[in-house]
Amino acid sequence: MPELLDNIFWNTLTGAHARFAVGAGGARRYAPGFSPILGFERIDAPDFESLAPFCGAGERFYSGGWAGDLPAGWRLEAQAYMCCMRWEGTTPDEEEISAAVRLGPEHAEQALELALLTNPGPFGPRTIELGEYFGCFEGGRLIAMAGERMHAGILREVSGVCTHPDFQGRGLARRLMIKLVRRQLRRGEIPFLHVMSANATARRLYERLGFRNYHETVVRIVSCS
Repeated sequence: MPELLDNIFWNTLTGAHARFAVGAGGARRYAPGFSPILGFERIDAPDFESLAPFCGAGERFYSGGWAGDLPAGWRLEAQAYMCCMRWEGTTPDEEEISAAVRLGPEHAEQALELALLTNPGPFGPRTIELGEYFGCFEGGRLIAMAGERMHAGILREVSGVCTHPDFQGRGLARRLMIKLVRRQLRRGEIPFLHVMSANATARRLYERLGFRNYHETVVRIVSCS
């Protein structure tokens, strides 16, 4: 169902993740505590008016697919481009990562701390509830993780991929990704992911794994005043 990727934020927030979303009309957002992402039914004319009652002053959100003017009460914080990549490879060979642990509520604080340090994308204290997240620990400290965020139809996003700077170079994040992709493919799902267009190193890694670029789109960080 590649067409769902054309407006994946909306299709996720009104589909498989509707129970994690709030909003009205043609606008949805993940509920507070989850990833701060907005979805609009019409990405060419985002319905900020319907969304405003569900957003607090000073909240910052990620929104993709549109680049028009913002209405009164909203401010543009940043703008860039990102690639949506869809899995087109064969099932990858399993790579042993015996240290991988399924993350649960007891790991939420460490997961958020690692995400804030490494900035793998919009992440909240409850993001690990959106799918399966796995992490590697050393001395009780979370040093790498990867998991699942958006979900629409048979499409399942690989997200939150990051490694603490002190532990990079071991291939931990890559092996965690392979673990997730294998699990998704066994479930009959199609993995996809988002990566900033400027991050050429990560894009090359994902291409080697089996992901291919589906489209490039603008992504914005906006705040509610």
